[in-house]
Amino acid sequence: MDAIIVAGFGGQGVLSLGQFIAYSAMYEGMEVSWLPSYGPEMRGGTANCSVCVDKSPIASPIISAPDTLIAMNMPSLTKFVDKVKSGGTIIVNSSLITVKVDRDDVNVIYVDANALAIEAHNPKAANLVIFGTYVKHCGTLNKENALETIGKIFAKKPKFIPSNLAAFEVGYAL
Repeated sequence: MDAIIVAGFGGQGVLSLGQFIAYSAMYEGMEVSWLPSYGPEMRGGTANCSVCVDKSPIASPIISAPDTLIAMNMPSLTKFVDKVKSGGTIIVNSSLITVKVDRDDVNVIYVDANALAIEAHNPKAANLVIFGTYVKHCGTLNKENALETIGKIFAKKPKFIPSNLAAFEVGYAL
């Protein structure tokens, strides 16, 4: 099972990023759970979600020790960094987090997600840049399926599909 915590502040697409992971896994025939958590103020407030992905049924959506942490801002890294399992992965949005992770028992990937989203001509898609990085480095999901998932999620807004796919590809290329 891959247990993932995606954390940041409202407006960064944290919950959407969790949904991209969950839907991609679901479309691959895997079992998934997606559990959001956010403050009442939403935009600008804290937001995180727990995503569990497995080939077998998932007993609980609660994650006490994630395999993967995606930290979109500094308060999220501070809150969850020590909970990641030894041997796990931490994906850090280095656009907003300038400190280095002080653990040598985890794989840390620094992604300048905000700058890369701008490079992909989609400044609001830092979460999709991170999604591309997650798919490339964590080995849980298939790239082609992830790309199809983006197309399905944005099917009602097709003008956003090319720039969102471009943001994913920039993150995947890391």
